Amino acid sequence: MHAEHLRDVASPAVIQKKRMKILPAADIIEQMKNLKRKSRGLLAGLIILIIALVFAGLYILVKNKLIHVNELCISSRDVVGVDISWYQGDVNMDQLSKQGVSFIYIKATEGAAHTDRRFRENWIKASQSNLMRGAYHFFSFESSGAEQAKHFIEVVGDLEGNLIPVVDVEYYENMKLEPPAKEDLIRELHACLNTLEAYYNVKPMIYCSRAVYKDYLAGEIDDYPMWVRSIYLPAGVEGWKDWTMWQYSDTTQLDGYSGGEKYIDMNVLSKDVTLEDLTVH
Repeated sequence: MHAEHLRDVASPAVIQKKRMKILPAADIIEQMKNLKRKSRGLLAGLIILIIALVFAGLYILVKNKLIHVNELCISSRDVVGVDISWYQGDVNMDQLSKQGVSFIYIKATEGAAHTDRRFRENWIKASQSNLMRGAYHFFSFESSGAEQAKHFIEVVGDLEGNLIPVVDVEYYENMKLEPPAKEDLIRELHACLNTLEAYYNVKPMIYCSRAVYKDYLAGEIDDYPMWVRSIYLPAGVEGWKDWTMWQYSDTTQLDGYSGGEKYIDMNVLSKDVTLEDLTVH
């Protein structure tokens, strides 16, 4: 081999090394920190997404009454009762009492003329049982409040020794879509409440849902005892603050009734209230 035919040719490895740009150590560390931050951001986003999906699933289950959250809030120390109407059919009060029920509210009247077809039978049966009994009136948006109260008084009569009267104010039929004017409803409701209070010498208790309360009653009936409906979540979670009685379920099944309605409404007294506090004297 002759020397004039030889050239100083660099190897591929050497060429590659020349082309590589060696970063300073500080830049490498910064890139690693950025990568970690991005990884943490992705992980946090994934966790938030999972939590949102879990809560959405729970919300659907609760709203469809597949999970009964409220029942977890009720203990054996609470004073529990039911409310009934003719829908529950023939009711065995003693059987209800054996299942931890302490009191019962019975539908008596609706509007200015209607009487529940089983009120008299249920009222007598309750008087022969260990249950404290009370009667409630379903308030009509379409008739005189005073006349509604007079109808209740005529049907129920004296309440001495029994629970205070209740006026049930809730949307019915198409009233949610075609609601009455607020001033009209409040005027007639107060006429009903005042007539009952004058006769029984006690303030009636008002039953209502959160929707009716917000639409009509907020700030209008603050000095009346409240029986609140909150069947999906605890009353406090749904915004109720001062309540006397809480309807916590409308899908409970008990033994002791035979009507077409298989469920019965369940209620619990506030821990600050006793049945004696709600008794007419």
